[in-house]
Amino acid sequence: MVRQLLIRGVNLLEAPGRQPRRAAVLLEDGVLQAIDPDPGKASTASMETFDAEGCWLGPALVDPHSVLEEPLQGRAETLASLGEAAASGGYGTVALLPWASTWRDRPERLRWSWPAPMQLLNWGSFSVDGLDRDLAPHGDQLAAGACGLATGAALPPIDLLERGLRLGEMGDRPVLLPPRDGSLARRGFVRERVEALRAGWPLDPPGSETLPLETLLSLADDLPGLSLRLMNVSTAEAVARLRRQSHAPMASVGWWHLIADSGSLDPADEGWLLEPSLGGPDDRRALIQALVEGVIGAVAVHHVALDAEEELLPLDQRRPGVAGHGLVLSLLWEELVGAQGWLPEQLWQALCWGPARFLGLPEPALVAGSRRWVLFDPRPSWRWATEPSGSQAANRPCRERQLRGRVVASGLSDPAGWVLAADRPN
Repeated sequence: MVRQLLIRGVNLLEAPGRQPRRAAVLLEDGVLQAIDPDPGKASTASMETFDAEGCWLGPALVDPHSVLEEPLQGRAETLASLGEAAASGGYGTVALLPWASTWRDRPERLRWSWPAPMQLLNWGSFSVDGLDRDLAPHGDQLAAGACGLATGAALPPIDLLERGLRLGEMGDRPVLLPPRDGSLARRGFVRERVEALRAGWPLDPPGSETLPLETLLSLADDLPGLSLRLMNVSTAEAVARLRRQSHAPMASVGWWHLIADSGSLDPADEGWLLEPSLGGPDDRRALIQALVEGVIGAVAVHHVALDAEEELLPLDQRRPGVAGHGLVLSLLWEELVGAQGWLPEQLWQALCWGPARFLGLPEPALVAGSRRWVLFDPRPSWRWATEPSGSQAANRPCRERQLRGRVVASGLSDPAGWVLAADRPN
């Protein structure tokens, strides 16, 4: 039986540049049939109604880069569990980096996909096996459907980088490059700030980001026809440098750098070990302001999943990163809309429309016939530790935190799993 649902009084985020407005929306089995439907056509005996006062309906979110090591037999995450976790958090598009135990550097290794309406993109690899010694077959990967080219977690040697960029096989496709020099980080994993000095954490100086950033900005000036992208900008110094650049490349920031810093995170909490390193309060404020100004154009989940066994290792013996597609929208709404006074459309710009441009995709919009929509309610309280999200990752932060706001329905998931509040008036 077809499930018809009329959502009344919802706030619409239809497309970039359009003012939010209140409307009624008609759904049939998860497909958006009409916005403000004709009352005569949107009325049947079997139709359910939902009063969405205070809720927001927008296009599905876009994650410009995340990591999935073992798509089929991963202990920490699989293709199926990642897709379920992304859908539960409102993400309809995820772009996978080539990082894996079997590095995805050739066409036959870029075959991963999800069934519609979910969209899985694959970044091709800049170098063979991610070792930064030889160039991977750029043209072959792009012809096979790669959304662009990406390197590893640190900037490749300048001679290899410049050779690959000047060959120009990528055309207008984006090239994702991290402004990070691992040798300058000195094995530190918290940015060199007063708060980290007081706590005694191993320190990572800002120069490990700003010095390679200068190299990238110089290349961007020399090769203006390339679509360079900066991955995971993390320091106030880098933001200041980008602000001075007349035509800076598009840049992303990891979501956790907008939530936590070395002055606010408890020493026992998950989320200290990141790449690039966690910054101080000034870094976090600078990154948030850079999003407001458009200096940084996209927020990335940069999901890195660890299994329960690896999560128990000491910090200096495990891989850096946090997981959490199901947490991003809730935590950033609370921090940026709730605490910082952002408008909801600004948050959608950072999580949806900006990341789409970052990937070279059309900016998503709410259109009839689409399943790529998300209904978010800012009011429910919940804990992810007691809620199924699909993800198998053990390194999701905020396990014991009371969260506020969640995706209550989307066309990305089975309508049977929607959590529309039963006690709301119809």
